[in-house]
Amino acid sequence: MKAAEVKLLLTSSPFLKQEDDMPTIMRQVIYSLVPVSLAAIYYFGLGALLLILVCVGGALGTEWVFSRGKRGRRLSIADGSAILTGLLLALVLPPAIPLWMALLGAVAAIGIGKMVFGGVGSNIFNPALVGRAFLQAAFPVALTTWVPQGGWQSLARLYPTQFGMPFAKTTVSAVTTATPLSQMKFAGQTTDTLQLLLGNTGGSLGETCALIILLGGIYLAWRNYLNWRVPVAVFASVAVFAGILHWVDPLKYAPPMFHLFSGGLMLGAIYMATDPVTSPVTQRGCWIFGIGIGVLVMVIRTYGGLPEGVMYAILLMNAVSPLINRVTQARIYGESRKKDKG
Repeated sequence: MKAAEVKLLLTSSPFLKQEDDMPTIMRQVIYSLVPVSLAAIYYFGLGALLLILVCVGGALGTEWVFSRGKRGRRLSIADGSAILTGLLLALVLPPAIPLWMALLGAVAAIGIGKMVFGGVGSNIFNPALVGRAFLQAAFPVALTTWVPQGGWQSLARLYPTQFGMPFAKTTVSAVTTATPLSQMKFAGQTTDTLQLLLGNTGGSLGETCALIILLGGIYLAWRNYLNWRVPVAVFASVAVFAGILHWVDPLKYAPPMFHLFSGGLMLGAIYMATDPVTSPVTQRGCWIFGIGIGVLVMVIRTYGGLPEGVMYAILLMNAVSPLINRVTQARIYGESRKKDKG
């Protein structure tokens, strides 16, 4: 026997190690969003690409400013979380929104939604949705103005409204359109399911091609980069809620397939509700979390003043997530459910 042979290996915890670190996971999520971004550019032209670049650049710049002088600054920038936040923010914005508003939203997403809480892993709410909510409150008209989609013939299209001066009233007129959800809510008109699947409708950049988003979610679930229970719970609760309403009055309420593939439900359920930082850590909690989001989405869409409710539903359930973790924690082995008196 060789004298140099190792007989005992001493290591410290944790003994179960995850092969993929956070930068790897962030990169994989970003890669899965590349087809979604390409579909948005196909339908809305180079203006969509410009919006994505501004949001991503604003998120990276804000994170760098907040991280200046701190240890691990390069790691904070290179982990990919800021890029993902900027990309998700761009995907939930209208294509023709002024670029200075998009930049302001990116600053709010990183500064208010993430860095104020302590950075990666400490935020309570999804940062991209915080940026979107900030813009929704500050500039409601710009956030509810939609342009019609195009195709290859309009790939080089840019929107004059994107280049408006900050806080200046624009005088450029633009052709606007209605989203499928607004058409259903205010006019009682539904959109063909195939159009919703392929993204041939008006809306934000991330409302293009629900099929591509769904395939991206399946890939991430297969690679174990997201907890599949959350989106499944969201989709199931939306389908049940919408199915009951449609069964009660088919002429007034849209069928479940319309609600599943319209608006930002696919993007929100797969890429935002599954954020491991802002969603529950227990398996039972993920089911409760997802069901809560689905119910809130349908309540807002059906009885609220806005045609869409995915953003508010996720943010509200983010606030409840710590409580869900607390009530769904498994009992420690050997610990009595009732505290001993004495």
